[in-house]
Amino acid sequence: MAKGKKVSSGDGAALDMTPMIDVVFQLIIFFVVTLKQEDVLAKLDAMAPSPDPNAKAEQVEKLTLITIDIYNPKKHPGEGFLFNKGAVTLRQLDAEIGRAARYGKDASVLLRCTKDSPHSLLVKALNICAKHGMTKLAIFSL
Repeated sequence: MAKGKKVSSGDGAALDMTPMIDVVFQLIIFFVVTLKQEDVLAKLDAMAPSPDPNAKAEQVEKLTLITIDIYNPKKHPGEGFLFNKGAVTLRQLDAEIGRAARYGKDASVLLRCTKDSPHSLLVKALNICAKHGMTKLAIFSL
């Protein structure tokens, strides 16, 4: 009788995947650690653009931030308004906001009030800003 070959049932040798996964993770860590990062901020052109030589001189005076200080006129001389740190009357404030609005209504208006400044002065300043179409307003209390 001839000896027959043993037929396997199909279960092959099992491969242990743990060492392969360990090697892959070590390679990933190696590449992440040795990766040279590009300095993105060094490549940004942060220089301000040069002014247009054809621009009018009036456009250079465009205000980007307007500061209106409101204080109590009973404690300090004046009518209670400072426009960009200069004392103004209500009529002068109206004229200055109007002039600034002609150059561009996208300027930010910062209204700074003291603790004892009358609410009516704030309302008057807000009405002047609304009259001239200034929409970027911020109210700050000192």
